[in-house]
Amino acid sequence: MPGKVEPMTSIQRGSFRLFRFAGIDLFLHWSWFLVAAYEISDRGGSYSSLTWNALEYLALFLIVMLHEYGHALACRQVGGKADRIVLWPLGGVAYVRPPQRPGAVLWSIAAGPLVNVVLFPVLSVIEILSRSLGWAESMPNANGLLHAAWVINLVLLIFNLFPIYPLDGGQILRALLWFQIGPARSLMVATVISFVGVGGLFLFALWAHSVWFGVIAAFILINCWGGLRQAQALGRRAKLPRREGYACPSCKQAPLAGPFWVCGHCRKPFDTFQTQAVCPSCAARFTSTKCTDCGGLYPMSEWVVPAAADAAIIAP
Repeated sequence: MPGKVEPMTSIQRGSFRLFRFAGIDLFLHWSWFLVAAYEISDRGGSYSSLTWNALEYLALFLIVMLHEYGHALACRQVGGKADRIVLWPLGGVAYVRPPQRPGAVLWSIAAGPLVNVVLFPVLSVIEILSRSLGWAESMPNANGLLHAAWVINLVLLIFNLFPIYPLDGGQILRALLWFQIGPARSLMVATVISFVGVGGLFLFALWAHSVWFGVIAAFILINCWGGLRQAQALGRRAKLPRREGYACPSCKQAPLAGPFWVCGHCRKPFDTFQTQAVCPSCAARFTSTKCTDCGGLYPMSEWVVPAAADAAIIAP
């Protein structure tokens, strides 16, 4: 599942923290256990005991977790923020905030599927060795578990590379388009293409009589609609004037010119760059200014472009 470039959602609010590794908190949604119990009991005839079914589900857990850690660690590598991962029945979500540059976003998203690419030859070699050692006859349960892990990894890789937003393939497509047509139009094109893909998923769910694929298609459809609205908002933002002489230290975007910041004391909107981070209504002074593009917080002094003249407004 995708590395999600957005704030916390209801998915995390229904989750509990398992552990923290490499500065990243791993959460597990409560519904994971309900689906796990159903899947394990439903596949009871696959092994000689349910213990092996439980181990197969644990393999799914580990592969999805490694995939999401790929997103999070890659995001940090390019200077972004990633501090939580949520696993739930539809897969996993890594909450990543890479710098708003197409290359940084592309690497943060592509690193997840690359984990599965690396696992593919490793699991393939292990399965080939197990066959050569005669595990199919001497240890059929272990051999079946290895084959199941190989299939799980391959299916996750292929499914996530579908060019459907917000799957990794859809976000990779958006990042590649971003190089040529910008953030707003690239997201718009990716989501429009994704609606076609979601239609295909619904048709497949009907053909296969699969409730599970129908649920996945519905979840993706909701996110496609959210992506479309975000693209429209980005398009409107792109038409707004920007203030010259300043740039976000992270995403390098010039700040918007206008009252887009709200005072934390009197709740009045104001243009923080016009007043040098001082609220004109209550005179409150702020040590850091938030970027409206990437969400980063930085002192006003770090926003100033070196050797810049007096600030002016740039028309779009």
